[in-house]
Amino acid sequence: MAKEIIVTEEGLKKLEDELHYLKTVKRKEVVEAIRVALGFGDLSENSEYDEAKDEQAKTEARIEELEETLKNVKLVTESDVKTEKVNVGNKVKVFNEKYNEECEYIIVGSTEADPIKNKISDQSPIGLALVGLKVGQTAKVETPRGAMKLKVLEITK
Repeated sequence: MAKEIIVTEEGLKKLEDELHYLKTVKRKEVVEAIRVALGFGDLSENSEYDEAKDEQAKTEARIEELEETLKNVKLVTESDVKTEKVNVGNKVKVFNEKYNEECEYIIVGSTEADPIKNKISDQSPIGLALVGLKVGQTAKVETPRGAMKLKVLEITK
């Protein structure tokens, strides 16, 4: 059995939108690129054809990956999100003792992670350490930049 993939409503929409785009727009663009490349003649020295076929393979692989992901999705809705313990869907304010600063993370499923927007996966080192903690509890986290302690200050939706 495939591993369950936890996503928020926003994450599910993003996956569905990407799949729709790939099936309805990208596939047609790739087929057209192949058709145009075939018009250039000799396939043995036709880099445009090779590139278009590579793009087609990547597109089809991504479609297959998204379809498999969507089969194994567990949706976390707004009403599922509680604030007693850190979990997917929560915004968590923590105090980072190593850097003596407060920061906020949004805990999301692995397909939604976006560190630039402070959206961290529940499967990342920080996510794994925070999930299940209550306000006031501290987690020790091993990260590529070294160990740090994070104290949970606030858990919101």
